[in-house]
Order: sequence, then structure tokens, then C-alpha cells
Amino acid sequence: MSAPETEPHPAKRAAYEPAARLVQPTPYDPRMKRPASTVTGAVLVLLRVVTGVFVLVTTLTGGTPDQPLVQMVGIQADDDTAAIGLGVYTAIVVASLAVQAVLGVAILFGRNGPRVWVMLFAVASISTAFAGWWWQGQEIRISGTLLSVALDVLILLALSSRSASAYARRNERRPD
Repeated sequence: MSAPETEPHPAKRAAYEPAARLVQPTPYDPRMKRPASTVTGAVLVLLRVVTGVFVLVTTLTGGTPDQPLVQMVGIQADDDTAAIGLGVYTAIVVASLAVQAVLGVAILFGRNGPRVWVMLFAVASISTAFAGWWWQGQEIRISGTLLSVALDVLILLALSSRSASAYARRNERRPD
């Protein structure tokens, strides 16, 4: 029998990293190849847009053919105020989804600002879902909140990785 190895496997990373190592700036490398985490994050952002369209359609139709949102909020054919409110809601959601789609494409091209904004949006979205569940007792269903929160968590994991950060900041010159 041979003695067990005392050195850790060189390809394995420690379960924790010292704070000094975490705050070290990423290296300057404009020729860096696009990492899988950046592609995954951008695809997840675009998938979140598709999911948002699905949730919007589900919301507007009420999720069931027999009771769309228009009937649930009591919009009648002559009730212009409620119809305008529903139109404004729809316009805001569509504009938000369009902005997310543009940010997803910008992330794919390696822009750092959109990466940070998408991560902030994901944190706000997760926090809003949690607050709604905690204080208002909202149900978390797969057709709405659960799918959105799951995508937001995956987006945060992908875009906050060291490789995604290094790729997004690859063109920034840093003093040595």
C-alpha cells in the first residue's frame, strides 16, 4: 500500500477563497475567448424574456380560457379607464422585456454594464418575489413566480462567475 497523497489535486479549487484573492482585479486580456458562463448567462436572459412573454400572455388571459384578466378586473367594453390601465401595464411589461433582450445581446458581446444591470434586476426580481410571498402570502407557482425566480438565480450564478467578469472587463486597462 502506498501512503496517501498529502498535496491536494492541483485542478481542484478550495471550497472557500480568501477575501484578498476575491478582490484582485481580473487580468487585462482583450483576446480572451468568450467563456461558457457568459454565453449561458446571455441565453438565460433571453430565455427569461421568452418566459416573460409567456407570463404576460398567461396574465392577460388569466391562465384559463374561461376567466381572462380582463374579466377578472371587471373591464367592460365601455370602461375606458380600466382598459387604459391594462394597456399601460402591458406596455410597461413589453418595454421591460425589450430592454432585457437588448441587455442579453449586449452581455453576449461582452459588455460589463449590461451584465451588472441584469444582475441587479435579477436580485430585485428575486427580492420582490420573496417579499410578495412573505408579507402578502402570494403563491409561488411554476407558471409565474417559480420559473422567473429559478431563471434569475441561474442568471446570477452564470454572470457573477469569475470568467464572466473577466470577459466583460477584458478590455479595461488597470495600473499594475
